[in-house]
Amino acid sequence: MTDARPRPDQGLYTISVAAGLAGVSVQSLRLYEQRGLLSPARTKGGTRLYSDNDIARLRRISELLGQGVNLTGIEQILDLQDENNRLRRTDAAGD
Repeated sequence: MTDARPRPDQGLYTISVAAGLAGVSVQSLRLYEQRGLLSPARTKGGTRLYSDNDIARLRRISELLGQGVNLTGIEQILDLQDENNRLRRTDAAGD
């Protein structure tokens, strides 16, 4: 998982709005965060703020769940995808 914070030009959504956009429940969002599947930004007061990238990640989680992948498997898939993306960025920067 990445620790990148949202860019200023990205949308930031509260947990209820993010849940609606991603088509999941608020409880599911909290569970995914507890399991380390995503890490939303937080305000100084602790309110979760979800970026457009977080929404895309939530949709990917839902897609994988729909395909029958359990949360442990999803964690591994997302970690591999994150690492692949990181390596591509590193490779592109070296060109």
